[in-house]
Amino acid sequence: MGQTIAEKILDDHLVDGELTPGEEIGIEIDQVLTQDTTGTMVWLQFEALEMEEVQTELAAQYCDHQTYQFDFKNTDDHRFLRSAAGTYGAYFSRPGNGICHQVHKENFAAPGKTLLGSDSHTPTPGGLGQLAIGAGGLDIAVAMGGGAYYVEMPEVVNVHLEGELPEWATAKDIALHLLGELTVKGGVGKIFEYTGPGVESLTIPERTTITNLGTELGATSSIFPTDEKTEDWLARQGREDEYVDLQPDADAEYAEEITVDLNELEPLIACPSMPDKVVPVREVAGTEVEQVIIGSCTNGAYEDILPGAKMLEDREVAKHTEMIVAPGSKQASEMLAREGWTAELMAAGVNFSESTCGACIGIGHVPASDSVSLRTFNRNFEGRSGIEDDSVYLCSPEVATAAAIAGEIVDPRDLADELGDMEAPGLEMGDSYSEGMGRDDPDIINPEEAIDDELIKGPNIGDVPIREGIDSDISGEALLKMEDNITTDHIIPATADILKYRSNIEKLSEFTLSRVDDTFATRAKEAGEGVLVAGENYGQGSSREHAALCPMYLGIEAVFAQSFARIHKANLFNFGIVPLEIDAETYEKIDQGDDVEILDDVDAAVREGQETFTARVNDDWEFTAELDASDRELEILAAGGKLSWTKKQHQSGSGAAPADD
Repeated sequence: MGQTIAEKILDDHLVDGELTPGEEIGIEIDQVLTQDTTGTMVWLQFEALEMEEVQTELAAQYCDHQTYQFDFKNTDDHRFLRSAAGTYGAYFSRPGNGICHQVHKENFAAPGKTLLGSDSHTPTPGGLGQLAIGAGGLDIAVAMGGGAYYVEMPEVVNVHLEGELPEWATAKDIALHLLGELTVKGGVGKIFEYTGPGVESLTIPERTTITNLGTELGATSSIFPTDEKTEDWLARQGREDEYVDLQPDADAEYAEEITVDLNELEPLIACPSMPDKVVPVREVAGTEVEQVIIGSCTNGAYEDILPGAKMLEDREVAKHTEMIVAPGSKQASEMLAREGWTAELMAAGVNFSESTCGACIGIGHVPASDSVSLRTFNRNFEGRSGIEDDSVYLCSPEVATAAAIAGEIVDPRDLADELGDMEAPGLEMGDSYSEGMGRDDPDIINPEEAIDDELIKGPNIGDVPIREGIDSDISGEALLKMEDNITTDHIIPATADILKYRSNIEKLSEFTLSRVDDTFATRAKEAGEGVLVAGENYGQGSSREHAALCPMYLGIEAVFAQSFARIHKANLFNFGIVPLEIDAETYEKIDQGDDVEILDDVDAAVREGQETFTARVNDDWEFTAELDASDRELEILAAGGKLSWTKKQHQSGSGAAPADD
C-alpha cells in the first residue's frame, strides 16, 4: 500500500511505534522554534534538564509577541532569550524582525523536514511541504535535548482541491469554507493533506495561509505537496538547494476525502466570536466598521498586503474607519517600501504597525467599545482583542480593504461594481527579494555570532515549578464549571498587563481563568486543592503551557471535561494534572462548588494503567471518568510531570525521552 506525504515524512522520522491511527508514535525532530511568550519557560526548562547544547539540526528563538517592550520585564525577557540562544546554540531573531511563522518560513522551513514549535500555528510551513506541529513548551525543551516527540498517530485526510479560485475569492476563503463546514473541532486527531489539480493554482503564500488556519480546525498539522511553485519560492529566498519533491503515492489511502471546488467559492467572513461562524460576506453587508487590520501570521506576507495596496491606489480609507497594516515580517515591510507601496498606503490613510503578533493577542490596536473590527487574523475568540465583549470578524485582505474603503462590511465584488474602476487585484508574487534578506537576514543572530555565552536573568524571571509525583487521594471542590470550547486565552490571557509575567509563574497564576471568573485564582489559592469541570474541546487555541502550569501551581490536580484539545491535554500530562473525560449527563449534573472525591488510589491506578476511575460527589452520588493515556503518558503523570520524568530518564542514562519507553 502506498503512503501519503505525511506518512512518508513520519515514516522517515519514526523512532517508536507504528503508523496506525490512534496509536502513539515517537518521531525525531529536525527543527524547533519558540517565541518570546513561550520561550522563556522553554529555556528555563532546558536549563533544568541540565543539557549543554541544542541537539536538533536547528533551533530558532523569535521575539514577536512583546516587541513594543512596554515594560522592562519584556526587554529583560528578550535579553534572557538572546542569552539562552547564545548559550545553547540557537538562532535568535531580534524583536521587530517579524512573526515566528513568517520569518521561519522565509529563512528555515524546508520540505520533508519535521518542525516542532511552542506556538499552535507552527503548521504554517506545511504549505512548503514541511511537517510542522505545535506543542507545549516542555515538549520543545525535550526535543531540543534530542528526545523524540510523542503524539497519537493522526488520521490523514485528503482535501482534494478542484478548479481555480474566481476573482475576489482567496486562499483565506478556502480555509474559512473548511471551518464553516467542519467547525473548530473538525480536525482533531487529523492531518489535512491537500491534493488535486486545484493545488497547482495556489502560490506558496496562499498555501501557508491555509495550513496556518488548519490549526483553527483543531488539526495536528496540514501539508501540501511540493512542485515548481515550491522550488520557485525557495529560489526567491536564495534556498533553492533545499527543494525536495514530495508527492503522495498513487495508491495512497486516506482516512477520509473532502472535495472543495474552488470555482464555487466566494468571499467569506467569520463572525464574532469563533473562527467557524462563517457566512458569505453579503449576509453581513452594511455593518459599520470602525477598525480594519491586515497582517498576522495568517495574512502578513508581502503577497497578502499587496492586494489591499492596489485596491487603495488613488483612494482613501473612510473617515470613520481606522486601517492598520501589520506586516508579518521585516522582509515584507522592506519589499513594500522598495516597491513604493508603503507610501501609497500611507497616502490613503493607512497606519503601519511593527511586525508583531501584537493586535492578534490584544496588545495594541485594541478596538473601541461597542465597535466592529475586521481582521485578517486566525482567531476572534471573545476578549482576545484586548476588550471584553468585542466584535471581531475574520476575513481576507480583499474583504478587509473593501470595508476600509466603504466604512462598512461589503462584498468586494459589489464594491467593485459600485466604483466601476476597481479591478480584482489577484495575487502577485514579490520579485524584489534583495541581498540582506533570506539566509542573510541582518536581524537573525546565528549561533556562530552569539552575543552571550551565559544566561542573563532579570528580576522578573523565576524558577520552573515542579510537581513531584501525584497524590493517591485526589479530592476537593469543583472550583469552576465551564462551558464548551474554553480556550487557553480564557485560562491564561495574553493581554499586555498579563503577558509580561509569563516567566514569573507565581505572579502569572493570579490571572488564571480570570476571563471566566475573576475570583478563581484567589479561591483556588485559599483552597490549596481542587478540580475543574468543563464541556467539550477544553483548552483549544494557543499552545501556551502556562494554561496547565498555572492551575498546577494553584493546586489543581484533575480536570473533568467532556473532551480535551490535543495540545492542552498533552500539557496537562506534562504538568501532572489528571485529564479525565466524562459524559454529557455527568457534566450536566456536577455543579460548581460540589465536593468531588476520586475513590481510587490515583497514584497506584495510574502506575497500573487503569483507564476507568470512580468519583463521588457530595457523598451523594457517583460517576465514572475515563483516562485516555499511553503507557508513556502514564509514566509522566506518575512522576508528577514531564520535567521530573525526563530528568530521571536522563540521569539514569536513558536519554532525554527514550524511544523504548
